[in-house]
Amino acid sequence: MANLAFSDPEFQRIADLMYQAVGLSYNASKKSLIHSRLAPRIQKLGLGSFADYILILEDESEAAEFQMAVDLLTTNETYFFREPKHYDLLQQELPNSAGKAALSVWSAASSFGDEAYSTAMLLSDLQIAGRIGPDWSILATDISHRVLLSAKEAVYPQDRLRAVSPERLRRYCLRGEGDSEGQVLLQDKIRQRVQFGQLNLCKDFGGLGPFDVIFLRNVLIYFDPATKVDVVDRVLALLKPGGLFFLGTAEGRVPCKTPLQTVIPGAFRKAV
Repeated sequence: MANLAFSDPEFQRIADLMYQAVGLSYNASKKSLIHSRLAPRIQKLGLGSFADYILILEDESEAAEFQMAVDLLTTNETYFFREPKHYDLLQQELPNSAGKAALSVWSAASSFGDEAYSTAMLLSDLQIAGRIGPDWSILATDISHRVLLSAKEAVYPQDRLRAVSPERLRRYCLRGEGDSEGQVLLQDKIRQRVQFGQLNLCKDFGGLGPFDVIFLRNVLIYFDPATKVDVVDRVLALLKPGGLFFLGTAEGRVPCKTPLQTVIPGAFRKAV
């Protein structure tokens, strides 16, 4: 597909559509990325040009294909207990801050559910140890319908659970056999503690929260500076004072106006 022509105006139109609909920001340096991600899809659909594909993306009745384009243009690489120091911090902080009161966690860019289910394993362990009560819940949201469907299935390649301890694997997971060898299914007792829903961070999401913990890791990379500040401040409005907020460790400073205190790299506490 390297020979499929992709003009600057075509690139700009796709970039505009993505920004207007879901807040994804692409400058000219991303033209080759968009070409490489979408060209195979154009070929699979039997279309002859990017112009033909743009007509589909502009058609409101083709919402499913637009969602497919969003999926192709966003990276969903993730695994269980990614950035383990964040989970170590939760293990230390949650029993101290909440006692046995209700706990509410939001995985705001949940992708395939690895983050939400990792948190569910941790909270379940804390409950078993008597360090938190049984009244805890996890909301996991993402813009991608496709990844949410996969997350609800809770079946993962074994390698995605490489950072899960043997004890947790025994307690919460079922290993596949036969045709399912190399895959892992999460047990119902973990799956039932996570509620999934589709949500666009760039649109209004009132009615949620408040939360004790919010994860917003590795998603801001797709937004321009102004959108980052808007999204983060609206997300933080749903975090309780003193609550914990997580970005990806490599994301640096939090782009927001809400007062935060740095706890460890990528972890912040909302001012009381």
